[in-house]
Amino acid sequence: MKTLDVVLGLQWGDEGKGKIVDVLAERYPVVARFQGGPNAGHSIHFGNTSFVLHSVPSGVFREGSINIIGNGVVLDPTIFREECQAIEALGVPVRERVKIAKRTNLIVPTHKLLDAADEAALGKSKIGSTLKGIGPAYSDKTGRNGLRVGDILGGDFKEKYDILKHKHMLRLGQYDFTFPFDLEKAEEQWFRDAEYIKGFDIIDGEYEVNSLLGSDKAILAEGAQGSMLDVDFGSYPFVTSSSTACAGACTGLGVAPSRIGKVYGVFKAYCTRVGSGPFPTELGDATGELMRQRGHEFGATTGRPRRTGWLDIPALKFAVMLSGVTELVMMKADVLDGFETVRVACGYRVDGVRTDRVPYDVYAEVEPVYKEFKGWKCDLENCRREEDLPAEFMEYIRYIEREVGVPISILSLGPDRDQTIIRK
Repeated sequence: MKTLDVVLGLQWGDEGKGKIVDVLAERYPVVARFQGGPNAGHSIHFGNTSFVLHSVPSGVFREGSINIIGNGVVLDPTIFREECQAIEALGVPVRERVKIAKRTNLIVPTHKLLDAADEAALGKSKIGSTLKGIGPAYSDKTGRNGLRVGDILGGDFKEKYDILKHKHMLRLGQYDFTFPFDLEKAEEQWFRDAEYIKGFDIIDGEYEVNSLLGSDKAILAEGAQGSMLDVDFGSYPFVTSSSTACAGACTGLGVAPSRIGKVYGVFKAYCTRVGSGPFPTELGDATGELMRQRGHEFGATTGRPRRTGWLDIPALKFAVMLSGVTELVMMKADVLDGFETVRVACGYRVDGVRTDRVPYDVYAEVEPVYKEFKGWKCDLENCRREEDLPAEFMEYIRYIEREVGVPISILSLGPDRDQTIIRK
């Protein structure tokens, strides 16, 4: 019987999970997305094709694959339809390859209004939301008010929608807030796009996933965002609204913890963060700007410039601990090719006290303690074998493996599929 293997981001998102799922999908006939919403942007590059996925699992470009949108996801019918049509324009038979769990919650138009109103009310303390309605959709899910994909198939779908909309409008009436949004037009499109979803295989996701595992089909579970944005263990309240750790794969797909196999933890050779919240190793100088430009660090969904900084070992070890990561995947080491010196935060001073633990208090005064490495100053993008990698870079890798206690099994040295080294 096969296991469910999991791909997770170990930082603040944007680690490059989409590419790794696309690379690994060759080994897995099934890819399943287990949490998050269309604020995620998973970039895929192969040949002359580049594509950013928001809701569709990253295995969709592999011929014959099964791609499941799990119950832990929140789905916007309009964004989903636009994404699917763009994929179909590339000649990919999306409807044949994508299945949607009935228990997947829906993002409705008024969720976006609530998202914008909530963010405006926070003022300077705002979270940095993408305003796509993800937070309010998850709030309705846990508040037992949400609409789900399976409801689209029922005769009382419009009635359920109207009840939820009424609750939202009452709440919006409490805000002194205006937001340029044509609700009537958005609703008309939304209901057309809900009908579009009916053209897909709408499944009992938990039964389907366990049946596939039982029939000896390996499944790769794909998460969105990153471990440091986990709703429980991330830099709360500057977090996403779902569980981005490995445990989220169990609840987001309906799989027992004993069925989890490999856990691939994806991290950049440096760090980035979008939106507000603590970022101990952030660089607000020319070095940080160089990282941003060399790494094209702008949001795949929003285009927002990402904050950049050095690799953070305490945060990486924390994420590995939470999810039982078995293999590390290092992304974008090529971005650091031209640096004379590469730094790594090996610990913190929190309010003047040395520690290697991630602090509970996001407002604590955290000073990173750095270790320096000599830069490798050569073009890693052209390396295709581990034997081709420079000694300085290998020293950097071995240090991370010793500190974290997990091997780095995959190195990504550029955006394309073939710019990847699978280590022995």
